[in-house]
Amino acid sequence: MAKAIILQDEIIISKIYNIRGLKVMMDKDLAEMYGVETKQLKRQVKRNIDRFPEEFMLELTSNEFENMRSQNGTTSWGGSRYLPFAFTEHGVLMLSSVLNSPTAIQVNIKIIKVFTKLREIFIDNKDVLLKLEKLDKKIMNIGFDVKMHDGEIESIFSLIDEWRKEREEERAKEKARLAAPKNPIGFKTKSSKK
Repeated sequence: MAKAIILQDEIIISKIYNIRGLKVMMDKDLAEMYGVETKQLKRQVKRNIDRFPEEFMLELTSNEFENMRSQNGTTSWGGSRYLPFAFTEHGVLMLSSVLNSPTAIQVNIKIIKVFTKLREIFIDNKDVLLKLEKLDKKIMNIGFDVKMHDGEIESIFSLIDEWRKEREEERAKEKARLAAPKNPIGFKTKSSKK
């Protein structure tokens, strides 16, 4: 039996980057999680390149790679002669068929669960993000040159409170709906009729 892989969600989330508007994971990080060398991972990907179309995997440009290194403030990305591969959620899923080890399968399941959780969080908070964007536009229209009056600031905070309360009410309704007794599924027998 394969040894259990213990990866915390926070570790996986910290290895997800936004490149070209896509959420991706880097070959180096994935190789480390799978317990293989980066060159081994890349070799397997190149042998099965047809499984990795552009929307599954991309190779970073020199500028993107330099940008990433400077943002991370670390030299741990240095030393590679080749530009790294970045894998989208679908690319990570495809890696499990290329790296067919028990460890790779366990790690992939964990990573896909994290991607799914992130997507759910985004969907749950999409309306809040849209409202905050509208609020930001209102603030920008007021302008930073003009001193805001206390009343305007209070109205902004009351709007935020209003949105928060609406969200809490929606969640309470959903919780109540899920907790409500359900009609049993199946056929009624003579003994079950009352």
